[in-house]
Amino acid sequence: MTIPETFTDEQKEYLQGFFAGLSTRKLAPFVGVLSDGRITAAPAPGLENEAAPPPSTEDAVFGTPLSDLCEQEIWKLEQHGLDIWDKLLAHAEENKFPDKADAFRFRFHGLFYVAPAQNSFMLRCRIPAGRLTADQLRGLAGIAEDWGGGYADVTTRANFQIREIAPKHIVKVLLKLQELGMTSRGSGVDNVRNVTASPTAGIDPAELIDSQPYATALHYYILNNRDIYNIPRKFNVGFDGGGAISVVADTNDIGFSAVTVPEGKSVPPGVYFRVQLAGITGHSQFAADAGIVVKPEESVAVAAAIIRVFAENGDRTNRKKAR
Repeated sequence: MTIPETFTDEQKEYLQGFFAGLSTRKLAPFVGVLSDGRITAAPAPGLENEAAPPPSTEDAVFGTPLSDLCEQEIWKLEQHGLDIWDKLLAHAEENKFPDKADAFRFRFHGLFYVAPAQNSFMLRCRIPAGRLTADQLRGLAGIAEDWGGGYADVTTRANFQIREIAPKHIVKVLLKLQELGMTSRGSGVDNVRNVTASPTAGIDPAELIDSQPYATALHYYILNNRDIYNIPRKFNVGFDGGGAISVVADTNDIGFSAVTVPEGKSVPPGVYFRVQLAGITGHSQFAADAGIVVKPEESVAVAAAIIRVFAENGDRTNRKKAR
């Protein structure tokens, strides 16, 4: 890009950074690397946007040939899980359960066909940091009573699941959830799952930082960036504010754990998030310390960059090796 000489040096620097951010990817965060190796969320001084996702070609998905893709990746390629609203309407109208491929896609909307355990759907919500209002709780109770089995399960990711939902009610359930200011989008299959924060965030006198705003910010970032709904497997992120009750951040693919850095270190003193990576409890593996700290205000951009690295490099041929 060439900038006219009529602009001041300060204006040129701003515009270069602004258009560099736009050119990388629509609404994508900027995660640059400074000359000394530090991460920056500002486009102007950053050397390259590490958060920009690489392109997919017509005959490959992030470098994986179409012929090598696993069954679920083929289903996503044939029709993205976010593009099936007409199918949801049709299945509700006909009170019909989905076939195998569509049952997978329905999970992009938090709808799980759970046969043979129950010949019905289960709804899994998204509740960032596990925070709900009284009205939302009453609304969820109404969904369970009116269209489900009259009960709800609490999950290990501070979430709710409502069972025994008939196909004819799935659209009503999703619309009611939206009326409550909630969503279930991306709560199943190959998506970033409910983002957790310390259970007592914001009210814990022992915490180093209130982790709830960062979990909520990442939640909304995910909802508004479609490319993040194209990862090889599920992905978990947790924020621990360092209080009395831990969110067990090391059980997540990305764990942000608050630490206090004193004077005399390589970064200015203050509260940072220490980054932990690759926690997969299903594989009996806890997250390892990555050896870096990030400013809290940079944590969402860093998480987005790591998720996009996973999108590019995760195994799309074998789901058992994808994480």
